[in-house]
Amino acid sequence: MKILFYDTKNYDRESFNDSLKEYPDLSVEYTKSDLDPRTAALAEGFDAVCAFVSSDIGTRTLEILHAKGIKLLLMRCAGFNNVDLQTAGKYGIRVMRVPGYSPEAVAEHAMALALASNRRLHKAYNKVRENDFSLSGLMGFNFYQKTAGIIGTGKIGAAMCHICHGFGMKVLAYDQYQNPSVKDFVEYVSLEQVLSDSDVISLHCPLTDATYHMINIETIRKMKDGVILVNTSRGALVKTDDLIEGIRMHKFAGVGLDVYEEETNNVFEDRSDEILEHSTTARLLSFPNVMITSHQGFFTREALEAIAATTLQNAEAFLSGKDSPNDVK
Repeated sequence: MKILFYDTKNYDRESFNDSLKEYPDLSVEYTKSDLDPRTAALAEGFDAVCAFVSSDIGTRTLEILHAKGIKLLLMRCAGFNNVDLQTAGKYGIRVMRVPGYSPEAVAEHAMALALASNRRLHKAYNKVRENDFSLSGLMGFNFYQKTAGIIGTGKIGAAMCHICHGFGMKVLAYDQYQNPSVKDFVEYVSLEQVLSDSDVISLHCPLTDATYHMINIETIRKMKDGVILVNTSRGALVKTDDLIEGIRMHKFAGVGLDVYEEETNNVFEDRSDEILEHSTTARLLSFPNVMITSHQGFFTREALEAIAATTLQNAEAFLSGKDSPNDVK
């Protein structure tokens, strides 16, 4: 099977090439171009394509992939909201994903964002580099004996629950499905109670019609004053304009974002020579209590190894005609 790997970075090539040694039936060619309607035609002569959460895999892209004979779409990520599943099904293109590569990697990054935004580590680092050793503007609060609110308790959310519990926090959670692995120390409550009672709120739920813009001005007003909000899940869970309004209302002690609505053009790209006009990203970065990272929650050695292994296992399952729990339907 020949697989075209879109949006290749050096670390992708290294991790996949290491894993490919165990899969003699598979070959991978790499391109730096991301998958979208303009680049889908590059897949001619291949059996499958490998894409990421930032790829544009809508109707037109899938039409072109179908015309080029593509039968398998390998998503090297957990999310698939950027895939037109109806069109994929219409053309018989099987979609497979990596549902859990390293939950701890993302959860640890979420806690890092919470801590960094609370203690203003980004601001403190810059102050000291300029020989400013004053403490003004750097005060945070103890997490010990505070309340953490976890929205979504799948594998990543559950890992975040364990971390918060280890910090000595009371852990509240909201999810449609309760995770038995954390019920010994997590109290499941309503979304309203998570919002109103939590000192730190961390989002770990998928993006669906029900969760789209679940953090908006109405839900922000229900939060405690001085709350910390962290999002390492999907950018569109948070309505950015309303978040900015909440920051201006002094609602948040800190905001930590690894994902945000405007990130598609920024993810993993160097835009340091550009002026980001009319950018909500620039507006968010103008606030001293906001810390943004570039979708790096997954970015550990262990996670990259797991992504490569699972993606190639998915391709093998397709070759052998086997069903897989990683199928997206």
